[in-house]
Amino acid sequence: MYGIVTRNEEELTWPEFDRAFFEMKDVTGRATDPVSEGVNMISCFGDNAAAEGNPELVPVSDDGERATREREYFDWDYVCPSHEPYREGLFEMIEDAVEANEDVRLDDVGFPRAEYCHCDRCTARFETSEYDTFSEWRTATITEFVANARERIPGDLYLTLYPDPYPGHLERRSGVNPDALSQYVDEFVVPVYDTAYGTTYWLESIASGFEDRLDVPFSVELYAIDIDVDNLIRAARVAGTYAETVLFGYESGNARAALRRMRADGRDGVSHGPEDL
Repeated sequence: MYGIVTRNEEELTWPEFDRAFFEMKDVTGRATDPVSEGVNMISCFGDNAAAEGNPELVPVSDDGERATREREYFDWDYVCPSHEPYREGLFEMIEDAVEANEDVRLDDVGFPRAEYCHCDRCTARFETSEYDTFSEWRTATITEFVANARERIPGDLYLTLYPDPYPGHLERRSGVNPDALSQYVDEFVVPVYDTAYGTTYWLESIASGFEDRLDVPFSVELYAIDIDVDNLIRAARVAGTYAETVLFGYESGNARAALRRMRADGRDGVSHGPEDL
């Protein structure tokens, strides 16, 4: 199957695609009304506007470094996953989304990196928790958030994963444990973005790693903006060998051209049986 991720509501019903995700809230903090034609997608703990408006929300490392896009490795600002009022706001947004479409995709779920968060709130919660290590507490915090979201989502719950299938890496990086989350998640989505897809061996390595790693279905999301159509087709075929669905991100016109070419090539092909040899 093939689908899109888009900010443009009119693209949700394009007939070439089997599935469509609509960016209801993105990492800038921009939010819009949910739609019924696609799966509403919510950036949870990536939120520039919230972090700029309330610095107390931003996670801090043990050295006091704030998780904002002003720092190396961060493309957007983060919000601490233990901040209850912000989490309640996300749950309200999820409840609004399911009134339009019962399926929801949660994006940017987790702590920003392994060294976060050591704010006073996180430190106090860990010290009074049942967990022996900070890593265990972080993982429990994220698992609890997803479990609470699951209670509010009557349809399918999709969850975005950072593209690192190596065992233990997601847990150490962000507190995301796919094994623990599998009981709540219907399908994971793995964005594997490149600006060219000139080679695909690394894409195959990541996709095949997740095929071994996960107990529930997963999709691979490809970057489609200004990608050569032949390269995009090649990447889609590689990803589709392992993934439930191949999604194209943020350039539905280019994705549509790729799918039309792929389907035309399939119709033009000639099959040979043993009698032709």
